[in-house]
Amino acid sequence: MASKPGFLTDWPWKQLGSFKYVILAPWVVHSIYSFAVKGERDLVYILTLPFLLSRMLHDQIWITISRHRTAKGNNRIVDKSIDFEQVDRESNWDDQILLNGLLFYIGSMIMPAVSHLPMWRTDGVIITILLHTGPVEFLYYWLHRALHHHYLYSRYHSHHHSSIVTEPITSVIHPFAEHISYFLLFAIPMLTTVFTGTTSVVALFGYITYIDLMNNMGHCNFELIPKWLFSIFPPLKYLMYTPSYHSLHHTQFRTNYSLFMPIYDYIYGTMDKSTDALYETSLKRKEESPNAVHLTHLTTPESIYHLPIGFASFASKPHISQCYLWLLWPVTFWSMIITCIYGRTFIVERNTFKSLKLQSWALPKYNIQYFFQWQREAINDLIEEAILEAERRGIKVLSLGLLNQGKELNENGKLYIQRNPQLKIKVVDGSSLAVAVVLNSIPKGTTQVLLRGNLSKIAYSIAFALCQRGIQVATLYQSEYEKLKLTTKSDTNLVPSRSFAQKIWLVGDGLTEEEQLKALKGTLFIPFSQFPPKKMRNDCSYHYTPALSIPISLENLHCCENWLPRRVMSAWRVAGIVHALEGWNVHECGSTMFDIEKVWQATLKHGFQPLINNDSQIMEYKA
Repeated sequence: MASKPGFLTDWPWKQLGSFKYVILAPWVVHSIYSFAVKGERDLVYILTLPFLLSRMLHDQIWITISRHRTAKGNNRIVDKSIDFEQVDRESNWDDQILLNGLLFYIGSMIMPAVSHLPMWRTDGVIITILLHTGPVEFLYYWLHRALHHHYLYSRYHSHHHSSIVTEPITSVIHPFAEHISYFLLFAIPMLTTVFTGTTSVVALFGYITYIDLMNNMGHCNFELIPKWLFSIFPPLKYLMYTPSYHSLHHTQFRTNYSLFMPIYDYIYGTMDKSTDALYETSLKRKEESPNAVHLTHLTTPESIYHLPIGFASFASKPHISQCYLWLLWPVTFWSMIITCIYGRTFIVERNTFKSLKLQSWALPKYNIQYFFQWQREAINDLIEEAILEAERRGIKVLSLGLLNQGKELNENGKLYIQRNPQLKIKVVDGSSLAVAVVLNSIPKGTTQVLLRGNLSKIAYSIAFALCQRGIQVATLYQSEYEKLKLTTKSDTNLVPSRSFAQKIWLVGDGLTEEEQLKALKGTLFIPFSQFPPKKMRNDCSYHYTPALSIPISLENLHCCENWLPRRVMSAWRVAGIVHALEGWNVHECGSTMFDIEKVWQATLKHGFQPLINNDSQIMEYKA
């Protein structure tokens, strides 16, 4: 929002929220009816909806490429981070597409000259190019300078400049009134060709596509225009801007005002003197090598939308499961096909914390694939390749934030150490910190807990630690009791349970719905698994999965695991960060566990905080 919001700041359909698309429904229905029933062949009217959808896809492709490239670091322009607030502010990037769609539909209805246009007319395309190069670029330059006057800037344009680090969609984040002024400018070539009878489908839709392309490119925060292009045709520097050129406008504010053609900045002396230097520096910038890497994977097919490189607004909203994601099943399906074919680990996020540079890498595997015997070798090969790549790049720590790291898959990561005993990189599975988080989530004064779920390295460690502390651990099944007894070596604090009377349940993968329904009213479920159990009881409390609130100094966090709140990070991911900060020169995998209290104190020392307050009130999550 602008610092002093002016007249027509908000979009007219703001109150509709996600239902704003219904305003296009009458036009869409009428266009389909006209084509299918009445047999009308008005290409502009019929193709408007597919064109709007293609624009959204075009923008999303730019978002994904930009976030991936800036996470890698090569050719990155600005190092500063984005945050949840910026993602939220830019979540209405599709409003301008909605506005353009309405204006196209209305124009088709009220202007007969727009009906039955040819697909191509050379003279109309030439006129569009000339009018954009002349009046549009010139008028935009002076409009832009006017918007930087303190009166208009504080009421309108400051909203756009709230994003210091730009993303492709930053280009269209403006108040409603500002968008109207831009559309009037861009309408000059379109209306001129319409009234002169020289327009065409390509001229109209192609011009809007050109604007989208240049807007996205100019705000992508990585330099992609090769130097040889300007060497071949030197005048091009006056006719086409670069991402670094426009990035300077967002950091310096009073230079580089031009739209897409810097010629007017040269003419009027507003070209930033550091433009060429920044361009050269950005082109030479190498891929960043982090200190620590968190290795994760896709969960459900819809999880692609919650990745940092996925749909920005979804990625910033925890606990949200949108029903309309089912409408995106073609995109979801093809993403699965692409990930299966591509089959390589990819970078999804970068962070900085203190002196550490951090990255998250994702494996193109879904959680269901971890349960198939025939997939295990391929998964292990991918994980091992990621570890060896991290080793080659000199990375200090790699944390395995992977589902099903149990003995069935890779012996809790031990497999990779056995295969590569010369590894300098430290492989961390995060079990010790996960146990510490669970232990410190149990309310004070607790004397007995029920342990339920698949017995894992973490489950055994929790049971052992609780028995050592004098807290009774109950189990429902005799087979689990016998296995735990061998580990805890406790005859008094480990007991088989014949009832569901315990009010504190420590639960992992394998907890059934039937078992939840048998719990007493007011039971507290504390998960020790990476994913939360399905919430079956409204009269019980559910703690978060092992996770910690992160310090404010951990930068560039604008995405969260969908079952955790904002600025909260899973214990498995935090474990790798703490390991790197402490410089511990040992692996944590296989059966190895760190001193739980030592890990916990080191975590608190670095500013991470538990998700529970002093009076033991639980923060309930929404499943």
